[in-house]
Amino acid sequence: MNDAYLNGRFLPLAEATVPVLDRGFVFGDGVYELVPVYSKKPFRLDDHLRRLQASLDGIRLANPHSADAWRELIGTLVAHYDADDQSVYIQVTRGVAPRDHPFPQNTAPTVFMFTQPLVTATAEQKAAGVCAVTAVDYRWQRCDIKAISLLANILLRQQAIDAGCAETVMLRDGFLSEGAASNIFVVKDGVLRAPPPSRLMLTGITYDVVLELAQAHGIAHEVRALAEAEVRGADELWMTSSTREIMAIVTLDGVPVGSGVPGPLAQRMDALYQTFKREVMRA
Repeated sequence: MNDAYLNGRFLPLAEATVPVLDRGFVFGDGVYELVPVYSKKPFRLDDHLRRLQASLDGIRLANPHSADAWRELIGTLVAHYDADDQSVYIQVTRGVAPRDHPFPQNTAPTVFMFTQPLVTATAEQKAAGVCAVTAVDYRWQRCDIKAISLLANILLRQQAIDAGCAETVMLRDGFLSEGAASNIFVVKDGVLRAPPPSRLMLTGITYDVVLELAQAHGIAHEVRALAEAEVRGADELWMTSSTREIMAIVTLDGVPVGSGVPGPLAQRMDALYQTFKREVMRA
């Protein structure tokens, strides 16, 4: 089973290797993208490819493939793998060069992809919701770049794991930024609220879909800066991502969010999202 792609070759993941002087290994000099696949069909692939392009532009690395070439490579990889629902990971680094900080000249980028079964939250997990903790967002100033250097995110996410929770909700200068590996939505008095896209957060594809669905179905919503007090005083709090989809946060720092169970708007949005997903897959 060929479940990986590396620099022009489809091969088993266990056989994919790169030189130790790859700049992705020694510097974290690269970007990545994660594409969910349902019934062998990549979800919102054009959006993911646009975000990949924006990340590459952000680190001044030329895209090694056209959008059509990416679609063909991803389609081939997905077809090679047994599972219908998959998670395709894409990584592009600046390539192999002597270890030195300046960009190397005439170095080919390293292009790596692999796929694995897509694991999403179960109905039981969504019905229960999850707990989260808060932390100061001490990451760098270009969080809009989906960079492979994720050490800060790892440390912040581990704070949640150590507390037996699913996510860390990050606050910067008294305002909500995002989760360690998700976007965060607030609901208050029936109004859905989200922090605006900026260089201090990575706008997720699911974030975009949620706002599109809110607009399409007449759900009151605002996109603006959200103060910490609004997060802590929320009636509902959600985390969203390609793998978690829409997941209600029911306790924050040990304090119940709203009534302490997934709220009605989270349940409605999840139903809308699942319907939308099925329609996209049938198209």
